Formats: sequence, C-alpha cells, structure tokens
Amino acid sequence: MRVSVESRASKQAKKVALWLTTFMLMLVMCLPGLWVVLSAFRPNREILAKPPVWIPEDLSLINFGKIFGFGAEQVGIPVGSYFTNSLIIALTSTVIALIIGVAGGYAFARYRFPFKGGLFLGLMLFRAVPGIALSLPVFMMWSKLGLVDTKMGLIIVYVSLNVPFTIWLIDGFFRQIPLSLSEAAQVDGCNPWQAFWKIEFPLARSGIASAGVFAFLTSWNEFALASQLTRSTDSKTLPVGLLDFTAQFTIDWAGMCALAVIIIIPALILTFIVQKHLIAGLTFGGVKG
Repeated sequence: MRVSVESRASKQAKKVALWLTTFMLMLVMCLPGLWVVLSAFRPNREILAKPPVWIPEDLSLINFGKIFGFGAEQVGIPVGSYFTNSLIIALTSTVIALIIGVAGGYAFARYRFPFKGGLFLGLMLFRAVPGIALSLPVFMMWSKLGLVDTKMGLIIVYVSLNVPFTIWLIDGFFRQIPLSLSEAAQVDGCNPWQAFWKIEFPLARSGIASAGVFAFLTSWNEFALASQLTRSTDSKTLPVGLLDFTAQFTIDWAGMCALAVIIIIPALILTFIVQKHLIAGLTFGGVKG
C-alpha cells in the first residue's frame, strides 16, 4: 500500500514539474511579444527609461490615435493603405496557393507520372531556400518585367513560396484518405470529380485549412522580399511600414509597437476562426482504411 502511495506521489511530482517547466518555457517565449504589446500602450519616455520600467505606469491609446491621425500628435504614415495592400496580397496569394496546392497535392497522392519523386523533391528543395537569398535575382527579373512596386509582383512571389509547402502538407492528408472511399463512390454512380468533391475534399478540409493558415501568415508577415520589391504606398505592406517609424537618429518605438499589434491582430483572429480545423488536422491520423 505504501509503495502504491509513493508511486502515485512520484507521478504527481513529475507531472507538476513538467507543468512548471512548460509554463516557464512558454513564459520565456511569450515575454518579447508581451513587451511589444505593452509598449504599444506606453509613451516613448517610459519605453526608453533607464533603468527599465517593467510594470507600465501610463497605459493609453495615444499611440494608436497618432498612427491613425487622431489627437493632437499625428504620425504621417498611411496605415490604412498598408493594411489594404497586405490584405489584398495575403488573401490573393493564399487562395491561389491553395488552389494549386490542392490540385498538386491530390496529383502527387493519387497518380503516377514520370519524374514524380524528382519533382516532389525539387519542390521541397526550392522551399528550403531562404527568401532573402532570392531577393536579388527576383528584384532583377521583376525590374525587367516591370513588376517592382506592384501588388502583382508580391503576389507571384508569395504564391511561389507557399505552393511547395501547401502541396507537401495537402499531399500528406490525401494519402491518409483510403482510396477505397473514392472507388466506392464511383461504383455508386459518382464521376471522379464528384467523388473528389463530395468524399475526399471534405475529409481533407482540415489539412487544407491548416495549409491556408500557414500560407496566409507567411504572406502577411513576410518582410525581407517585400522591403526589396515595394517602394510606394500603392504596394507597401504593413511589415515594411514599420520602417517608416525609423529616422536617421531616432526610432519611434511606441508607434512601431502599436503598428506591430495591428499586424498581429488579424493573424490571431484568423487562427481562432480556424482553430477547430487546425486541431482536427493534428488528429487526422485517426482515419483508417
């Protein structure tokens, strides 16, 4: 009896230690983000204070009012234009990448064709190249084609970056769907397209949603390529707009943090909306043939 009690106490102690370790690691990971959010509501003098002010003393919405043109102090930054550009570019590139990703992922999962393995490996190797390494060749090509400082130029770049990942992720989900389901639907009178749309697509919906979230966040948050390929307010995105808060000798940290919070909010909203599909995607391996 004593051994059983000691064993239970040991398991409980290990569980508590695991929870505490996880909490501390998450706290360390979240501290920079928490500092950015708090700094968005603080004045510059408090952010730059020495010694640092860890607990905010003066929280307000003045920084947000300044970048949107409200109040006595204003910052001449077209946040509305940057937000619209980011939304158009991220949504368009995500939709196109998903369409190509679903078609490509299904083809790799279901069909045999020449050089299938080589093509798939080539897609993965292309995705492994850092975006910043592509900035110079892409800039030179886009200059020749007249795509620098255009939304279309960024959309094409982001589609190219997202397609390999979406194909890889969606391919894995289609591979987990038993082929017998599609064959049974075709025996019952469905054509291949109806079998895909009514049987296989709904089962892979969680994976497609997961791929869409990652593709959107990649396009929404990308800075390196966008900073090289945009010049004016007609094409600049929100991450590039952060540079507008920097001057030769000063940086408006409060305004920059406020804009960073504006960038974070849509990503959080999207994640919460598709949270159910993301969780389902992680547990999709329960489907068995």
